[in-house]
Amino acid sequence: MPTVYITVPPDDADEIAETLVEERLAACVNRLSTTSTYRWEGEIHRDYEAVLLAKTTDSAYDDLLERVQTLHPHDVPCIERFDEADVLESFATWRAESVD
Repeated sequence: MPTVYITVPPDDADEIAETLVEERLAACVNRLSTTSTYRWEGEIHRDYEAVLLAKTTDSAYDDLLERVQTLHPHDVPCIERFDEADVLESFATWRAESVD
């Protein structure tokens, strides 16, 4: 089961997180605040961002990816999938029941 790492402007984080949970594309979305330093169009930028960690399922991943892309304000959003090698069975069951 995947966890999806997404960075977004702080003002967009709540809407994206709530949409993913409301539409049952994620069982839970954690929000963390961070500062990102990155290169964009040849220049170094530093911005405050929110990191969203969306807990989803294999079957919902493609729909989650598509939904985030429609909601995200950036042309090239940071969306990365991490697959757990190990997960607590009771958590995996809850996640599966909460998504799809």
